[in-house]
Amino acid sequence: MTTKPIRPDAPAADPAARTGRPGGLLLLGLSLGYFLVMLDTTIITVALPAIGADLGGGLAALQWVSNGYTLTFAALLLTAGAWSDRYGGRRVFLLGLWCFAALSGVSALAGSIGVLIGLRALLGIAGALLVPTSLALIANTYTVPAERAKAMGVWAALSGTGLVAGPVVGGLLTDAFGWQAIFLVNVPFALVSIAITIRHAPETARKTGKGTDVTGQVSAVAALAGLTYGLVQSGPLGWTAPEVLVSIAVFVVATAVFVLTQRRQETERFSPMLPPRLFSSRTFSLGLVAGAIVNFGLSGVLFVLSLYFQGTRHFSPSVAGLAFLPLTIPTAFNPIFTGRLVARVGPKVPAIAGFLMMAAGTLVQALFDGDSVAETVIALAGLALLGFGVSFAIPSLLTAVVGSVPKELAGIGSGALNSARQTGAVLGVAVLGTLLSSTTASTSGTRTALVVAAALLVIGAVIAASALERKKTA
Repeated sequence: MTTKPIRPDAPAADPAARTGRPGGLLLLGLSLGYFLVMLDTTIITVALPAIGADLGGGLAALQWVSNGYTLTFAALLLTAGAWSDRYGGRRVFLLGLWCFAALSGVSALAGSIGVLIGLRALLGIAGALLVPTSLALIANTYTVPAERAKAMGVWAALSGTGLVAGPVVGGLLTDAFGWQAIFLVNVPFALVSIAITIRHAPETARKTGKGTDVTGQVSAVAALAGLTYGLVQSGPLGWTAPEVLVSIAVFVVATAVFVLTQRRQETERFSPMLPPRLFSSRTFSLGLVAGAIVNFGLSGVLFVLSLYFQGTRHFSPSVAGLAFLPLTIPTAFNPIFTGRLVARVGPKVPAIAGFLMMAAGTLVQALFDGDSVAETVIALAGLALLGFGVSFAIPSLLTAVVGSVPKELAGIGSGALNSARQTGAVLGVAVLGTLLSSTTASTSGTRTALVVAAALLVIGAVIAASALERKKTA
């Protein structure tokens, strides 16, 4: 009997046929990809002072070490989803994993702050490849809606674990082995995910299309980079410095190009990265703004407090990481409760409550510096309040934004919210870091930055109140 040869690029067999159940091991491998993405957003935080002491560069350089990753991650998310559809989720996911592992290993060898910033930017591109592709592979593996919902829950829970583990693991590794270890720890996780994906992942259907929206993608990256560079450099150089003015001009021009490109492509029946017609929905438009404010507060406060804990309070990296536990732990378990609450009362009330809790928790950090036992307890309670606020706000906004767009554009809607959130994270580090550098006293600068963040989070509550629906979400 003869058998047909198997093509090298043939899709992998259905994992259900290999394991007897719908991709249990595969779910672990795919979730590890998102775990790495979330881990890398927070593990860097407590290592920044050690990186600055070793490689130099000052506060602005440390802002770029944090923002280099988040900027490219935010700008490439929508395009990565299009690449997943065009070239196959399995192939793009594996490419992202291999790049993430290799770049992490090379980052540990960085000998200058400039090289590390460049590698962090490349890591952000690799991270962007992992998020939409892992979701596509889960959707392709779990075809029963109830099983798919459970799989998504596991995927999201593991990502929350990465967020929680980041500051603690980063602090412990930095103390024990140096900042280089925070990058090396990515490699074994990525290799495990690669091995599972190669063995068990099916390929997703590939869709024909018009290719990548190069003009839209380049203009999106240029706009975000120009705005971020202008904000970061305005601190040490001032707003009238030529390079600051040029970067702001790049932001304005690139934004105009992006908007015009998206409108033209939609008019000519192409597939724009971000269809302008979505912005006819008030919930969608303001939901993106609210999403950006959530991550502005979260990432900005993490950045400011990490420098304050280690620079002013003289915490070791491991102690600083442990100090963030009250903030990060709620993000791992509370979204499950929030999802049930949103299903019962709609996204409006939980989102408003989340923003107000974040604002209150941030303001507590500005008012109580932990000089006494009582102030320390209050400050830790404020961090917990901030963490609970995040875990109320984000699931509520995701439900509202995705529910406000046509079903066939749900993927673009969720991708747009993720991009907006990561853009907010970039701006949070840039703006609050600039406020830090504009004052001579570190304590005064920390307090100013935190008060500004709290005020913006109150504005986020107002936006949520005006944009989101109170009625039960289907």
